[in-house]
Amino acid sequence: MANRNRWSYSLMAVLAGFALPVLTADAGTEDVAYPKGFETEFLRYATKDKADRKITRFFYINRDAYETAKADAPLPYGTVLVMEDHKARLGAGDAPVLDADGALLPTDAVAGVFVMEKRQGWGAQYPEATRNGEWEYAWFAADGARRTDKTMDRCFECHKPQASSDYTFITMDALKRLKAK
Repeated sequence: MANRNRWSYSLMAVLAGFALPVLTADAGTEDVAYPKGFETEFLRYATKDKADRKITRFFYINRDAYETAKADAPLPYGTVLVMEDHKARLGAGDAPVLDADGALLPTDAVAGVFVMEKRQGWGAQYPEATRNGEWEYAWFAADGARRTDKTMDRCFECHKPQASSDYTFITMDALKRLKAK
């Protein structure tokens, strides 16, 4: 009987070990909804080229968060940030076409919509090595359909070093600049 219990506990430990990465990789991403109408309802606060990927990124923030955000504090709960990737216009030899200032010319073709949302208590299920404060991430196709073919692990890994700017890359600086006007 003792060997049987030990075998059962060993099997449960092995199964739990396989389940843990799956549970942590996507935990909470389903809570992030596609923000319909963000292109007109949100404030577009930045545009950045990713020449290596031949895309232009448009960055948006929901207006409530923008209005209540303080330049010297983390973003408020309820903040929704959107990064909309547009394919760049390509010319001869698939080289990106540039405007007079050297920026990529975006097309209307959307390659992906990435959403960060901050809610109180979100992120508690992640280990400290992964957790990005109280932010969750989701990836959507241009039509708003949730992309489930990849995890959000890369988002967490990339944003983790940005803790001093509330896990964002350009948002805090852009808000300071906009609010100073």
